[in-house]
Amino acid sequence: MTVLTMIEAINLTLKNEMERDDRIICLGEDIGKNGGVFRATDGLQAIFGLDRVVDTPIAESAIVGAAVGMAARGLRPVAEIQFFGFIYEAMDQMASQAARLRFRSGGRLSAPMVIRAPFGGGVKTPELHSDSLEGVFLHSPGLKVVMPSSPYDAKGLLTAAIRDNDPVLFLEPMKLYRAFKQEVPETDYMIELGRANVVKEGEDLTVIAWGPTVPLVHQVAEQWEQQQNVSIEVIDLRTISPIDEDTILASVKKTGRAMIVHEAVKTGGPGAEISALINEKALFYLSAPILRVAGFDTPYPVPSVEDDWLPNAKRISQGISEVLAH
Repeated sequence: MTVLTMIEAINLTLKNEMERDDRIICLGEDIGKNGGVFRATDGLQAIFGLDRVVDTPIAESAIVGAAVGMAARGLRPVAEIQFFGFIYEAMDQMASQAARLRFRSGGRLSAPMVIRAPFGGGVKTPELHSDSLEGVFLHSPGLKVVMPSSPYDAKGLLTAAIRDNDPVLFLEPMKLYRAFKQEVPETDYMIELGRANVVKEGEDLTVIAWGPTVPLVHQVAEQWEQQQNVSIEVIDLRTISPIDEDTILASVKKTGRAMIVHEAVKTGGPGAEISALINEKALFYLSAPILRVAGFDTPYPVPSVEDDWLPNAKRISQGISEVLAH
C-alpha cells in the first residue's frame, strides 16, 4: 500500500498503464512539459517521450477527433480536456463519432479511448471551468461516464476505463484532487465500471451521490447518525452510465426513502433519471417522495456565490429533514 492523493493516484495509474501497454498515448493541452494544469501527467513526457505524451494546440475538437482516429486504428489514447466546461467544442466527436463507432460499423470497429477532464465546484474557478455537465453525456448511448470520489477509486476506475474497449468519459472532481490522502494498493487492480459502492450502510434513508458530493454527503450522514440517531445509507454511484440499478433498488427497497445529491443543475440532471428509475421499479416501497438536492437552474455562478449555489451541508441536511418528515 501507498498513501496518495487523488491526483497522485491518477498520475500513477497513467504511468503504470503506459508501461504495461505501448499503445496508450496521452494527448492534450499543456500535458507534456508542464505536466497539465493540475499536474496529472507530471513527469510522463520525460519517461515516455514526445510521441506518447503529446502537447496539442488549444483545440478540443482536434484533441478528441485525433483520439477517435487513433482508437479506430488500434491505439488506446487518453485525451485530456483541460476543464470540463470546454467540452462543448468536442461534443460532435464524442457523441457522433466515438460513441457510435461500434454501432455504425456493425461491430467491425470500436473506440477504446478515455477522455479525462477536471470538473466540479468548490475551488473558485473562472467561468466554464467548474461546470458539471455529466447529464449531457448520460444521453449519449455508447459512451460510459465515470466519476471517482477517492484516490482508491480513481486508480481502480481509471485502470478499468483505459482497458475498456469502448469510449469512456472520466471526470475528476477538482476539489478532491488534493483534499485528502488514502491508502492505495501499489498492485494492479480494477473497479468494474457500472458497479456502485455502498459507502455507508443504513436503514432509514438512501442518499445517492457521485464524484465531488460523496465525501460531503457521507459527513452529513455521519452527523445525523451521531446527533439524531438516524441511519442513512450512502451510495456512491461511481458511474452514471451505466447506472447500477441493482444497488440503487436494493437500497431503496430496504430504507423506503431516497434522496439524490449532485452538483449538476437540477432540471434534466442525472438525478431525474435516477428518480424515474426508482419510480418505475420501486414505487410501492417508498414512504416519501424522492427529493433532489442539486445545482440551481442557472449558468455556473461567479466565485462569490458559489458556496450557496452548490449542494452544501445545510441544503443536504434540510433535504434529509424533508424526506424523513413524511
